[in-house]
Amino acid sequence: MQQGTLDIVSPDTAVSLHGLFRERVARTPKAIAYRYFDHTAQQWMELSWEQTYAHIEKIQAALQREEIDAGDRVGIMLRNCPQWVMFEQAALSLGLVVVPLYTNDRAENVAYVLQDAGVKVLLVEGQETLDNLEPISPQLQGLVRLVTLQECEPNVIYPRMTSLHAWEVTGEQKKDGNLKLARPQSGDLATIVYTSGTTGRPKGVMLSHRNILSNAHSALPSFPIYREDVLLSFLPLSHMLERTLGYYIPVMCGSTVAFARSVQDLGEDLLTQRPTILISVPRIYERVYNKIMAGLEEKPPLARKLFHATVEAGWRRFQGGSGGLAWPILKRLVADKVMAKLGGRLRLAICGGAPISLEVAKTFLGLGLNLIQGYGLTETSPMVSGNPVEDNDPTSVGIPFEGVEVRIGEGDELLVRGELVMLGYWHRPEATREIIDEDGWLHTGDKARIENNHIYITGRLKDIIVLSNGEKVPPADMEMAIAMDPLIEQVLVIGEGRPYLTALVVLDPKHWTIEACKLDLDPEDPAALHSEAARQMVCEHIKQRLHDFPGYAEIRAVALTLEPWTIDNEMLTPTLKLRRSVILEHNADLIEQLYAGH
Repeated sequence: MQQGTLDIVSPDTAVSLHGLFRERVARTPKAIAYRYFDHTAQQWMELSWEQTYAHIEKIQAALQREEIDAGDRVGIMLRNCPQWVMFEQAALSLGLVVVPLYTNDRAENVAYVLQDAGVKVLLVEGQETLDNLEPISPQLQGLVRLVTLQECEPNVIYPRMTSLHAWEVTGEQKKDGNLKLARPQSGDLATIVYTSGTTGRPKGVMLSHRNILSNAHSALPSFPIYREDVLLSFLPLSHMLERTLGYYIPVMCGSTVAFARSVQDLGEDLLTQRPTILISVPRIYERVYNKIMAGLEEKPPLARKLFHATVEAGWRRFQGGSGGLAWPILKRLVADKVMAKLGGRLRLAICGGAPISLEVAKTFLGLGLNLIQGYGLTETSPMVSGNPVEDNDPTSVGIPFEGVEVRIGEGDELLVRGELVMLGYWHRPEATREIIDEDGWLHTGDKARIENNHIYITGRLKDIIVLSNGEKVPPADMEMAIAMDPLIEQVLVIGEGRPYLTALVVLDPKHWTIEACKLDLDPEDPAALHSEAARQMVCEHIKQRLHDFPGYAEIRAVALTLEPWTIDNEMLTPTLKLRRSVILEHNADLIEQLYAGH
């Protein structure tokens, strides 16, 4: 693995997250901190550490003019961009507490978070966001200041609104070198991060400067990151996985972050920015995998044979073998071409947020990508463990990071203790006591086993389906296996209190058209989805995907749709997890039909 310049700022040196940034500016002021795409100029731009800090100082001065004090909360509802970092660093330097919000969240959820946290200043994108928030405008009247990244027309609904540029200019005019920075201490509250729970109202996770700094630092022995590294940032910064790994760690190590334009533009951004490190959730890797598999279907048999031979040879190499005499040729003909589409320089791909299937992991590892799976929760700042490159077991979530204690508790529950554990839930002492016991152990809710210091997640304590015969079924593993089929875009396994398992299935439109034509069905006719032939065909696809599962994993009936589950229709959380209860409630009548007569 290529090496580089190690230049790590320790938590003791930094003290706070803003202290971390100031130390980085002092060490490498001229180095490139951020790249971003300027849509007006239609080109990529760069900012050095000292240029970024010049903007931070203007926002500091602007914030100081508002009616807010240390400890007050400010919100960021912004796509990933340098201004996200600038605003947060300015706020942290003044002892303010940052509350990130998802740009694609529903207005009602935004209103709840703003009210629950008592946010006083809110930074948003522009007119589209304002339009989306109009239904909750009465709940925004308590804001001291609403700041927009883009220039917007004066708005009577939000009289205390200004653009970030105008706000910075005001700050620059008033900045006289006597900024009263708060110098927050390591144990002070830095941020409140609201978990996008699959049920109930989100809870505000309170994280201190020490929580995050110690967590970021503890990951580096497993994930060595150098000054020369370039990270492509596309997961939302409101998600702690991206925030700690894709924002704070690059500051700690002095590496460059390129902010992707969007997930839709990710393929092109990979080619132009050529990152060395990628941080993602499994869904992104699964989409790339499915695209590769779909492309293979259209290629001649020899090309498919070469691809699979390359993956098998590369997998043997990953497991410690030689890969055979043909590996150099297969690497040049196949693996290098696939890796070139990811920019050609990736040396580390970190995956977290949910389990990744072994089939996907094996494919990328076989093609030569160092795909590392990790584990964590928002409540642990967020990283608990990760697989070191030299000891990578893709069926595990790695080894605990330095300073992190883990053990198996009652019911095989994974317990975690250390400086990474949150201060508690905002204004929810009872909920805090439910998850953190008297000895400081955080109860993750995940079932696990530990072997050879590696953690293996085996299920969720609460996400277990109990059939009417008492059989216990973990649906997540089944759903992950089923969703690997190119025909199936999304799936939810059902069976709680029922005699057998069924599934709600969202089909991929392109593959549905192909399969429907094979069955002499009209893919444009909604009735075709309800035909017995279509259902039997999908059940057969599912059966093939579950052939390695125990006998309980039999799906006896399916309901099919082409309408995807999204954040907008409230079926997904902002972190792309299924809202099981919402999907079940929305499809209650359909589910009853699946069990009719039984």
